[in-house]
Amino acid sequence: MDFRTPELDALAARVIPAQHFELRAEDARDSYFTDTSKLDAKQLAHDRFRTNPLALHDHLIRALALRGTEELLDLGCGSGEILARIRPYLAAGHLVGLDIAPAVLEAARQRLDGVATPCEFVEGSADDLSAFRIDSFDRVMAVYMAHYVTDLQACFAEVRRVLRPGGRFVLATDRPDSMVEMWGVHFAALRDMDAPQELFRATPKARISLENGAAQLAPHFAAVERVDWQDQLQFGKAEYFMAFYRSCNYCCASSKPGEGLPPEFFIELEQRVRARVQAVIDQTGYFALTKYTGHFICS
Repeated sequence: MDFRTPELDALAARVIPAQHFELRAEDARDSYFTDTSKLDAKQLAHDRFRTNPLALHDHLIRALALRGTEELLDLGCGSGEILARIRPYLAAGHLVGLDIAPAVLEAARQRLDGVATPCEFVEGSADDLSAFRIDSFDRVMAVYMAHYVTDLQACFAEVRRVLRPGGRFVLATDRPDSMVEMWGVHFAALRDMDAPQELFRATPKARISLENGAAQLAPHFAAVERVDWQDQLQFGKAEYFMAFYRSCNYCCASSKPGEGLPPEFFIELEQRVRARVQAVIDQTGYFALTKYTGHFICS
């Protein structure tokens, strides 16, 4: 399945900036994830509107190569959505979810409450795994969360310490031009509004992306394999895309707590983005977001 076209490549070259947003772990804890609403909206969109027959957890299960008895650590487990989907493949194993945000960690605890597979939930940061002994886990995964981690090199060193010989670390992330169509309509609307220049930045996942992740992981692991895959979300109604767009903090335009743009700014931004999305739907039947994504398998 290949959604790449010369038109999408040209759009990415034109609209994706070299500079990217940088998000703080403390803001993730205190602002973005004080509840699960953003995570829920994103999961709904990826489940309902995807066109790849394989969902994210299917790709992760392949990468993790589970036998069913492993001890697995999920860094930045969020609301436990992915853990819950992987759990049947580890029915005789042991799951540990770690997250810096107490609210979503409690949601994960509730989501897996009562399952027979032993599950633990630990509040903490991915760059400090001192709560766990050396060689504690057969598998460690970090799913679209590494860009929040304050010290990535400390995180990878810690993962290597707690990973048993023969174990695997799976880190999922995107290419910087993933979902370029959303960034295209977003930046076009910002330009129409003569918005502040600091808003014209790329996804924070560019901090550790499929393009630069191997070089950051290689000092800590003997083997680092990159696996790419694609998907395309196709929204037949603008309202569902807009819910996803909000869950992405308006492509990070609203991601800086205390540096508030006025509410009127986002009302106008929504109106302009929605109009552009609706125009595409009227012409083609849907608005597409092409996902250039994948993961690294480290051992």
